[in-house]
Amino acid sequence: MSRLLFAVLALVTAGGLQASEQDKPFYGYAYDLDSGKYLYTEVHDPVFEAGKQVGSRVRYVAPDGSLLGTKSIDYRPDCFVPVFRTELLREGYVEAILGSGANIDMLRVEGRDKPEKRKSVKKEGLMAADAGFHCLLQAKLPALIAGEKISFRFAVAGQLDTFRFEARKVGEASFEGRKAVKLLIEPDSLLRYIAPELEMLYDPVSRDLYEFRGISNLHDPKTGSAYMARIAYYSVPPPDAPKNLPPLPR
Repeated sequence: MSRLLFAVLALVTAGGLQASEQDKPFYGYAYDLDSGKYLYTEVHDPVFEAGKQVGSRVRYVAPDGSLLGTKSIDYRPDCFVPVFRTELLREGYVEAILGSGANIDMLRVEGRDKPEKRKSVKKEGLMAADAGFHCLLQAKLPALIAGEKISFRFAVAGQLDTFRFEARKVGEASFEGRKAVKLLIEPDSLLRYIAPELEMLYDPVSRDLYEFRGISNLHDPKTGSAYMARIAYYSVPPPDAPKNLPPLPR
């Protein structure tokens, strides 16, 4: 199940497409959802061409400064279904979308010395994949704020398959003293009874992502299970963040 929602979290951990100050690198701060323990840091480096974001590079960094994984994203083929590649170094796990045209070409490597597995699925209707999920929510945010439910199919490279999801507004909140809207994302099928929900906070005006709560794409090395995480995109490092955060690019 962690691989089913691996790419959903990757939208947050792969971030970018922030509406304000979007050409600047930024951090994401990940905490254990239950204990509040600091888990890791995301270092985001948006890639721009001619004033438009066309991609992003992300590093996942442990509290001790060691590198846990990387992600590269290219939004140029399709903002909702970008080409991407994620690598988790401890596990030797890789997942990717290699092409995003009429078909979505997916790849998965389950670990070191494991064979590549590939599958191509037809792109049809409203679809998203990986960080393109964030792009989709930003595009649909006015409708979500107005009370509409948005249904779409999510291409999950970690499962080499697509699944139905639904997004809706469930309330309002605040983040660093700023107004936010709370969105709930859950499977639009019987999977809703076994898959954890995702909660996300967005700025209703700039459409910046403030916070994510749900299943992480990184695993606890002690248990092998995916973290349940809260990832916050604070404007300044929180007091409990590691003091040795890697420098932002540029």
